[in-house]
Amino acid sequence: MSGNHLMETYARAPLSFSHGMGVYLYEENGRRYMDLTSGIGVNNLGYGHPKVLDALNQQAAKLWHISNNFRIPQQEQLADRLCSASFADRVFFSNSGAEAVECALKLTRRYFNVSGKPERWRTIVFDGAFHGRTLATIMAGDGEKYREGFEPHMDGFDRAEFGNIDSVRNLIQDSTAAILIEPVQGEGGVRAASTEFMQALRQLADEHGLLLILDEVQSGNGRTGKLYCHEWSGIKPDIMVTAKGLGNGFPVSACLATEAVATGFITGSHGTTFGGNPMAMAIGNAVFDALTAPGFLDGVEETARYFRDGLADLASRHPKAIGSALRGTGMMIGLPAIVPNTQVVEAFRNHGLLALTARDNMVRLLPPLVISKQEVDEALTAMEAALSTLGA
Repeated sequence: MSGNHLMETYARAPLSFSHGMGVYLYEENGRRYMDLTSGIGVNNLGYGHPKVLDALNQQAAKLWHISNNFRIPQQEQLADRLCSASFADRVFFSNSGAEAVECALKLTRRYFNVSGKPERWRTIVFDGAFHGRTLATIMAGDGEKYREGFEPHMDGFDRAEFGNIDSVRNLIQDSTAAILIEPVQGEGGVRAASTEFMQALRQLADEHGLLLILDEVQSGNGRTGKLYCHEWSGIKPDIMVTAKGLGNGFPVSACLATEAVATGFITGSHGTTFGGNPMAMAIGNAVFDALTAPGFLDGVEETARYFRDGLADLASRHPKAIGSALRGTGMMIGLPAIVPNTQVVEAFRNHGLLALTARDNMVRLLPPLVISKQEVDEALTAMEAALSTLGA
């Protein structure tokens, strides 16, 4: 197999894997890699998780797909559980993070339209943001490389400075409808919004009658030690989108909203063919079981602190390669590189570790949430050896 017929949209690493188990991936020749990417924050429960496999196998023997023209009990169950565990009253299921963001943007416009304020349709977004690859979400996100060649660009977005509440306030106008933010930017350099900034955004939205939309596609589903990252700041959004870890590898996303905002959608306002099908929902419910099991998120938080302490200690011994000012929250870790981050990622890979790059020359680490302290020690030992090969 040559792969010559694939569209060249990815700079793929020269690796392919035959199977995975726990936090490890295996090549056909048996070589093992510890996956500190989780499929870009997707495989939160790692590979081969028994609850997920059991749910998949049981549902596969019954019914994979049926359209949303019929009731789907597993969908109703997961919606009930997501709402009971959050601020939300209503859920729309789809397949990807970008679809969930599109749903949020459409819902915002519909909400103001049916509220008699159709002039309110613009959304304030942020520098460094990433919200997906559709024509709308590349404009909601930041970065010319994502927008190049897709002119004319879609209007409706005004960009503020991440962490600067005055820059947000200065953009509010009569046509402003919402503020859209990632509590922790992944692609944007693993930058975490402060508690004070998140609370100030909530207050500003309330003052001006705006909707606060949180993109928790990557930061949700236990990634930061809470079910959703915004819980750390004690605020509640009007709309939240999440995906990635919700399906542990199976395409599942959700747009959650309050009852008041969800009234913007009526029958026919929005739809999906595959979203919320029985297979996706069976797996989503199994993942939710694991994430909400007693003590699970406490364990994630504890292991994340252990990993971060180890990385800070590692940086103190290799100051010419990596910095100690870690970014992010919980198991969403930004490791600042002094040398080009691509060199660090390659050195890690040569020593059996998979990592990601991000803006600001960051190395992004998104370990499976089931990683143990013993496995963290193993990762740190491999990192030590890898950094030594860089002469630092």
